[in-house]
Amino acid sequence: MRLDKHPILAFQRGKTVGFSFNGRPIPAFQGETVAAALHAAGIMVLSHSLKNHRPRGFFCAIGKCSSCMAEVNGVPNVKTCMIPAEDGMVVRSQTGWGRLVQNDGTIPESLPEVPVIRTALAVVGAGPAGLS
Repeated sequence: MRLDKHPILAFQRGKTVGFSFNGRPIPAFQGETVAAALHAAGIMVLSHSLKNHRPRGFFCAIGKCSSCMAEVNGVPNVKTCMIPAEDGMVVRSQTGWGRLVQNDGTIPESLPEVPVIRTALAVVGAGPAGLS
């Protein structure tokens, strides 16, 4: 489902590009996000929740939720509503946490250590509450 006509907005579509989703070819316009192209192609389920395996799909369209996460070109946990579709891109639905694949196609045996930072104060967010 794509809007073709709007009473106020004028749509200027880019050139046509194509990528694959779970092996299925998906047409897209240059500059359009992966999630928008998938939605336009009728694909509503992009992943499933970890605990209850409920379907997840295109939801907020601004990168705030994690409903549209998928594996893009071998990289897991990519928010598809935030990246533009590119010609030849390989997108796969993701189950669970996703697996990070190295350049040679193997899965790393361990992940890098995450440093522990100790602090007396942490400000989370830059909205009115965080700034005050």
